[in-house]
Amino acid sequence: MAKRIQFNQNGTPDVLQWVDVEVADPAEQEVQIENRAIGINYIDTYIRSGLYPTATFPSGLGTEAAGVVKKVGKGVTRFKPGDRVVYGQSALGAYSELHNVAADRLVALPDSISFEQAAALFLKGLTVQYLLRQTYVVQPGETFLFHAAAGGVGLIACQWAKALGAHLIGTVGSAEKAQLAKENGAWQTINYREENIAQRVGEFTEGKKVSVVYDSVGKDTWEASLDSLRRKGLMVSFGNASGPVTGVDLGILNRKGSLFVTRPSLFGYITNLEELTSASSELFTLIASGAVHADVPDQQKFALSDAAQAHKLLESRATTGSCLLIP
Repeated sequence: MAKRIQFNQNGTPDVLQWVDVEVADPAEQEVQIENRAIGINYIDTYIRSGLYPTATFPSGLGTEAAGVVKKVGKGVTRFKPGDRVVYGQSALGAYSELHNVAADRLVALPDSISFEQAAALFLKGLTVQYLLRQTYVVQPGETFLFHAAAGGVGLIACQWAKALGAHLIGTVGSAEKAQLAKENGAWQTINYREENIAQRVGEFTEGKKVSVVYDSVGKDTWEASLDSLRRKGLMVSFGNASGPVTGVDLGILNRKGSLFVTRPSLFGYITNLEELTSASSELFTLIASGAVHADVPDQQKFALSDAAQAHKLLESRATTGSCLLIP
């Protein structure tokens, strides 16, 4: 018997329930993890609300955690009980004391990285890796725009950009968040509540604009993002925090400079163990060097049973960096 968070219908954070469940032994090529720290990601709110539908109810929630191997299923040779591991792409259900995860979705966690650091950084770090190193390969000295720069993904992007020697312009919602983004490596910031995003990008780049924009906000920043791009630039839409972009007239891409647009996801870039190992190795190297880190404030660490409270805070846009659930 174990405790977990589940929900029986889509809706607000209040649909999340704290329940007892029987956890089966791991199946063939599965590993049972005793979670020590669980990552909360904005995509979790999409699944809970129904923006990204689940297959069945009742449904678990969450895909990221760090912990210790408790049991291994038939055919598993890479892990044994007691091993420290981290995962970010499990089947739904990581908001749990125990979770069975496919072995090819797990990587060994170096002893130098704590469970909390791993849960705060892994999925978000892999997201930054595919965005900055695969979707568009950011070069040293290059300037680009990254929305929500003081969020969980955004702060890692600030750090990664600094490590690359690139110039990240980050949008933020307050002076405090601007300061935090700069402390983490942002070159410049734009307060979207008070400033015109595209105008400020033009000023920072002496009218040249940028070759790539990374946008996890969605409909509220769609046109500002396009207006920040130079001719033949790339718009990377990887989230919908303000709601999805709908009813797009493709002609707008032509009118604004023969622009490109992509809607990627981590699951499209890390599809097998080889890709997971390569991306996580690059991330772990940056964590080990100190270039990438997570400073999770105490008020953003929640008991597992308080997942609903954590979601309410996350959706209020009052958070900075990562939030965690601690079993």
